[in-house]
Amino acid sequence: MILYPAVDLKDGQCVRLLRGEMDRATVFSEDPVRQVKKFSDQGFKWLHIVDLNGAIQGRAVHKELIKEMVRSTELEVQLGGGIRSMEVLEAWIDVGVSRVVLGTAALYNPELVRNACKQYPGRIAVGIDGRDGRVAVKGWVEQSEILAIDLARRFEDEGVSLIIFTDIARDGAMSGVNLETTAALASALSIPVVASGGVASMEDLEAVKGLESVNVVGVIVGRALYEGGIDAQAAIALMQKPC
Repeated sequence: MILYPAVDLKDGQCVRLLRGEMDRATVFSEDPVRQVKKFSDQGFKWLHIVDLNGAIQGRAVHKELIKEMVRSTELEVQLGGGIRSMEVLEAWIDVGVSRVVLGTAALYNPELVRNACKQYPGRIAVGIDGRDGRVAVKGWVEQSEILAIDLARRFEDEGVSLIIFTDIARDGAMSGVNLETTAALASALSIPVVASGGVASMEDLEAVKGLESVNVVGVIVGRALYEGGIDAQAAIALMQKPC
């Protein structure tokens, strides 16, 4: 199982939101490039970057900063936030992003997802952010009536490499992962799932690790790493243990 440290960018800083609310952001680093190096030094292999301003505005607000972050590291980078056209997606692939996460576009422009999967097989993920079982979009500002499971099923045969499922109510709240919903989603799909939202402790990671049997292949961790609730080396070792 892969452990993804999260770098969420807001106004040029590395932050964590509470339950997706932009006005409830805690700044953890004013130098995201240095934060990337720290995660690399700790032994992580992947990095999960989100352009929060970009997700709301529908464009690459932190374009130059993210380029610098990607080029400064040998970590594999998974990037989401404001990517809503093939032109922008291709530009990020060219910069060196390993996997692109499509969120709002997956709901409103499924043809983009299909075309991207054909052109970049294995490098396209769909991010599904759920609140009360339904999909939230545009940086979690807008709530749709689409069920998370229904949106995920639309892409079963399109070549999507991963579904990244975030429970917004848990995100940044340090209240534990929504294991039941995550397991139900993963069990209903043939696409591997990465869990996100709520990880606060090693016990939470152990619980997510137990979902490997239902095709949960990774977990994104943010606040718990920044605040020291989880030791990076111990967490990486736990994720690498065979089931």
